[in-house]
Amino acid sequence: MMHVLHVNTLADGGGAAIAASRLSAALQAQGVTSSLCVRRGHLPFLMERLRIFVANGCSRNGLWLVDIANVGEDITRREEFRRADIVHLHWVNQGFLSLNSIGRILDSGKPVVWTLHDMWPVTAICHHAGRCSAYTRRCHDCPMLCNPAPDDLSARVFDRKRQIYTRGHINFVGVSRWTADKARQSALTQGHDVHVIHNALPVAELQPMPQAQARRELSLPEDAKVIVFGAARLDLPLKGLNRLFDAIRRSGLPRQKIHLLLFGGMKDDTLLSRVPCGYTYVGPVAGAQALSRLYSAADIVASASSYETFGQTLAEAMACGCVPVSFDSGGQSDIIHHLHDGYLAHAGNVDDLARGLKWAFGQQLDAAAQRQSVLDRFGADVVARQYIQLYQSCLDSR
Repeated sequence: MMHVLHVNTLADGGGAAIAASRLSAALQAQGVTSSLCVRRGHLPFLMERLRIFVANGCSRNGLWLVDIANVGEDITRREEFRRADIVHLHWVNQGFLSLNSIGRILDSGKPVVWTLHDMWPVTAICHHAGRCSAYTRRCHDCPMLCNPAPDDLSARVFDRKRQIYTRGHINFVGVSRWTADKARQSALTQGHDVHVIHNALPVAELQPMPQAQARRELSLPEDAKVIVFGAARLDLPLKGLNRLFDAIRRSGLPRQKIHLLLFGGMKDDTLLSRVPCGYTYVGPVAGAQALSRLYSAADIVASASSYETFGQTLAEAMACGCVPVSFDSGGQSDIIHHLHDGYLAHAGNVDDLARGLKWAFGQQLDAAAQRQSVLDRFGADVVARQYIQLYQSCLDSR
């Protein structure tokens, strides 16, 4: 029986942890032995931050935006690693795996699959390259550092990564076509394989409920169009909540007929003072039942992110009948078919996002068809079978 070891910094908390846990459960449902390996201590993380702090001229700017993997654990000594047939890496930063640790994993000869929950595995030190294309050749003069230079920390880490990756073969997996395309452009993936397999979503657990009931339970107005917007951190600039506010203002839609339903964490709640319409903020939400209630209460699900590797909230809300409106700035194009089951605005174009909201305002899409589309593409069983096929091909090619 195949034994897959999923390697992720945390067991819960964060999108990668949730995705790894969901995939592990989906594989188990398909008869695969699957387990999770996580970080045991925080000391390596603190040592890594200290190294970045010193290299950055003792400035805190950018301290939490990059990872250099100079220290970490040697998981090849763990019993669960020895038992594994496949080593499946997920998000391994913040002092969990060092580059040396990754080298030892490759030296073991076990097939390695690495799901790209962000771009760090294919860049030097950043998690999202943005408009920077240096990773396609060799990272240097990194804009994430206070003192970028031709031989700065990013250049040294990039060279070390390239050297480590030559010690074995890696099957990189983009969670969207956009992510995979970015990975293929990287100089670090040359000689390795890049695949596309979407995140497994718990669609079966998301059970739509009558909209009127959901709105009563959440104390939402019955006669408004409800737009739901969620993120782990709503106030992060890359999530674009201010851009959504601008799009609502520019849409020309009657403000009294729009109600914004916000969920997720928030450290700077002054952002709420700029909401241009009625709103309800419910804070962080966990669990399929609570999410089902939120999505069922809404008519439209919006995303205004600068980029998304996938766009999980969009797909989850579609499974409960919402019309998605988003920038076409990443994995969203794998989820939304423009003007068929949602609206893809030109990346960063707030006026186009406003047009998308206006379009969605008048749509009455088939909720059952929306749900079936998500099930067929992102259902846990569908994704698990795709990974099993990849794992088997890795084992067969050894």
